[in-house]
Formats: sequence, C-alpha cells, structure tokens
Amino acid sequence: MSLDLNPAAAGTIGDIAQLEALVGSPKQTSVAKESVGMTELEQEFVRQSPFYLLSTAAPDGTCDVSPRGDPPGSVWVACDRTLILADRPGNRRLDSLRNIVANPHVGLLFLVPGGDETLRINGRAHLTTHESILGRLVVDGKRPKLAIVVHTEQVYMHCARAFLRSKLWKPETWPERGSIPQMPAIFKEKLCLAGSIEEIAAEREGRYQTEPLF
Repeated sequence: MSLDLNPAAAGTIGDIAQLEALVGSPKQTSVAKESVGMTELEQEFVRQSPFYLLSTAAPDGTCDVSPRGDPPGSVWVACDRTLILADRPGNRRLDSLRNIVANPHVGLLFLVPGGDETLRINGRAHLTTHESILGRLVVDGKRPKLAIVVHTEQVYMHCARAFLRSKLWKPETWPERGSIPQMPAIFKEKLCLAGSIEEIAAEREGRYQTEPLF
C-alpha cells in the first residue's frame, strides 16, 4: 500500500483549531504547573541530573537536539531564573553553539537515571568565556573553553507516560546489544570506510580512551 505523506494530503492537520478539536483541552494542572523560574525542588532536580538534551534552532527554523552529559551537580544553578552549562570537548561540529549565536531560543530536557519524570525548561541563551564563570565549571581539573548561560522562561515537570510506555529503565525489555545497529557499522555503510567493522570499532574505542572527556 502506498501512502501519500505530502503536507497537503488528506488527513493532514492544517490549523490549531482543528488540532485542539481533535486532541481536546489540557487539564488545569498541566497549565498551572508552568512557571517562569524554577522552584527550589526543580533546582535540586537539575543538580541531580547527569544528562540532558539541548534543543536549538537556526534562524531559518532548522532544528537540532544535542545530548549532553556531566557528573550530577555540574550544571550551575545560578538562581531560579539562570542555569549555566559547560560546553565539554566533542566533535567540534558546533551545531548547538552556532544556533545559539544566531537564535537564542533553547529548550532543555533534564533526566535522572531510573526516574520516569523529566524537567522541561525553555528560555533564551548566550555563550560566554567569562573566567569567573568557567572557573565554577571545572571537572577533573579541566576548565571548559566556554559556557552556555540559559535564562528560563518556561519551567515545568513532564509526566511519566513516555517512560512508562517505552519501559526505558526496565532491563528485561532491552534488546540484545548485538541486534542494535552500532555506530562503526553505520559509519562503514554510510561513509564507505575501508577496513572491517571490528577495526573501525577498535579505532573509535581507542579515541574514547585517549581523547579528554572534560
């Protein structure tokens, strides 16, 4: 069966009123839970989180989501309206950073291992190399080259339904690792790399061991 997935195809939702008529209205608590700044407990949730997703967008609307990880407590909660995030060594693509320079709007999703709720934060960001800020973000003796300052505009906890449906934290539902396409195999297929998958995997593992994490 062929599917017409063109935006103009029948069944496409074309306006907000049509969308709201289909889905319905949110519960009062779903709206009331949103705040401009973080409560004390929401700030503590950020401090406990070792992993978050950073969403950015270019001026033309092109979006990007970047995974970021650090030891718990590494995100500096400067106040109830301000978070400061270290930019650690990576692949130097700079997708998120380029977007922030051109368009300050960002979204953050904080996770805590084993927890089914997440903290969502939307706001505006800018990049800084201020020495007094970078000095607060040292990990394992390594100071980041720059940091991301986020001023919050929308803060709220997100419910557990996605985690409950996916059973994300239940090891008994996890697939066998050998059944999941791995990066070395994907790189070999996509980039037509020479050498075996095992050789590509060993080279990548060697770089993980020798290149700095912080």
